[in-house]
Amino acid sequence: MTRKQLLAALAATVSAAVLSGAVVTAEAAAPSLSATFAQGSVWDSGYGGKYTLTNTGDANSTQWMVEFDLPAGTVVSSSWSSVLTRSGQHYKVTNADFNATIKPGGTANFGFNTSGLGLPTGCTVNGVPCEGGVPTSTPGTTTTTSEPPVTTTSVPPGDVVDVGTAAELQTALAAASPGRTIRLAAGTYRGSFVATKPGTAAAPITVTGPATAVLINDGPSGEAPSCPAPTAGWDPGYGLWLYGAPYWQLKGFTVQEAKKGIVVDNSHHTVIEGVRVHRIDEEAVHFRRSSADSVIRDSTISHTGLVQAGYGEGVYLGSANSNWGCHGNSGGVDRSDRIQVLDNHIGPYVAAEGIDVKEGTADGVIRGNTFDGQGVSGQNSADSWVDVKGIGYVIEGNTGTFASPGTFANGYETHNPDTSPSFPNGCGNVWRDNRSDLGGVGQYAIKITSTSKCPERPNVVYASNTVSRAVNGLTNIPVTP
Repeated sequence: MTRKQLLAALAATVSAAVLSGAVVTAEAAAPSLSATFAQGSVWDSGYGGKYTLTNTGDANSTQWMVEFDLPAGTVVSSSWSSVLTRSGQHYKVTNADFNATIKPGGTANFGFNTSGLGLPTGCTVNGVPCEGGVPTSTPGTTTTTSEPPVTTTSVPPGDVVDVGTAAELQTALAAASPGRTIRLAAGTYRGSFVATKPGTAAAPITVTGPATAVLINDGPSGEAPSCPAPTAGWDPGYGLWLYGAPYWQLKGFTVQEAKKGIVVDNSHHTVIEGVRVHRIDEEAVHFRRSSADSVIRDSTISHTGLVQAGYGEGVYLGSANSNWGCHGNSGGVDRSDRIQVLDNHIGPYVAAEGIDVKEGTADGVIRGNTFDGQGVSGQNSADSWVDVKGIGYVIEGNTGTFASPGTFANGYETHNPDTSPSFPNGCGNVWRDNRSDLGGVGQYAIKITSTSKCPERPNVVYASNTVSRAVNGLTNIPVTP
């Protein structure tokens, strides 16, 4: 066969294939999502959980939905980085705006706290069983219930209050009810903002707004009571104050130019997400009066302690035992337990500790934060990123740096104050996977003040922690492999 005859034969074959529909096309690129569950801190009545979604496909995934069931007796009490709805014991979780798109090889995550210890089952992501999950229904069937869905991090249509002035915000806070969202327009809100109405686990109250919605308080003013409590004629000067207001979610807005930034008193299960707090006279965010089971995440804190540097903490958990007379509302103790401080950027010019963990508190998590120690003052013994006087904290996956100016002794420190009632303060804490750059100034990345005071619950420093530019080294105690 000549070359001309061969080409003609090939052309005829292709034409026949086209006519018969036998055309081979390349497979279209597509995303492929899996979801894995991990349990974080666990306490007597609940736990913190996290789902991580991974795109193993070759195209962007632009939205996602994870579904799972919890056994009777366990409910989600708060959640973040997602929109969560509940129907009976069945939960549907969809992406927030900022984590909707997952690139090939990328991940996204969301988390939640529970009341109850039951673990999720029947997990699906976009209708496909999650890795290790067990589907709750067979393909082609739909699981339904007659109970209407209950919204947790979104709200029923029509229950959104839009505000654009300080007076409107004050009115909305005073009239808040479970399930309501108070939505801030961009702008400056100058005044005293106090919330005293409780949300519920099934219907938290939300205040949300862009970073350009800025809360300012020019106080304090008036005569203060002997212990801080909302009092007619007295403005404490706090940027936003939750008092006896559990199950609130604060998202996105900015607090600045106040005596204290956000104060959470006797308000358990508070979620603070994506806020900015800066240019504050004293501390930026304070959880006290047993505001347990709360979360602050994905937030930015800087320039604190402008008036009282020694009291300019970034995040303050609990109260000093000298203040339990006012804030010790749980058997004479401030039990702001099981608080999670996650993925925040703290510093520079946080004049006291980035996180101050007070005595009597227990079982919190400090994870994934970035500490910039520039500007730490050294006043009132504030000379580290984190000072741990609490019990049983997990401190992991954080990154810390220091550069002058500032007075910087160690990256992380423990202290063991004596209290009545007595606790193993400063004991039983764990450090792992933290990275510390001490700038050639700090002595140790992790300084354990006393081992003799923690014979039954020693502090543990794992070898997965790393340090650079330290005067002495990683830690002053034996490292655990």
